[in-house]
Amino acid sequence: MAKPATILVKLESTADTGYFYVVKKNPRKTTNKFEFRKYDPRVRKHVVFRETKLK
Repeated sequence: MAKPATILVKLESTADTGYFYVVKKNPRKTTNKFEFRKYDPRVRKHVVFRETKLK
């Protein structure tokens, strides 16, 4: 069996609320770390979410 191309990564809020999203990433195509502006409901704003390891 072949190894799956996508892995799950955690996008953690930079507002230090502990809120996170889980997204799929193809590490063969996207070698750099993800960084998105997404909604954080705990601060009720759009903030930057950075990729961290999913444990």
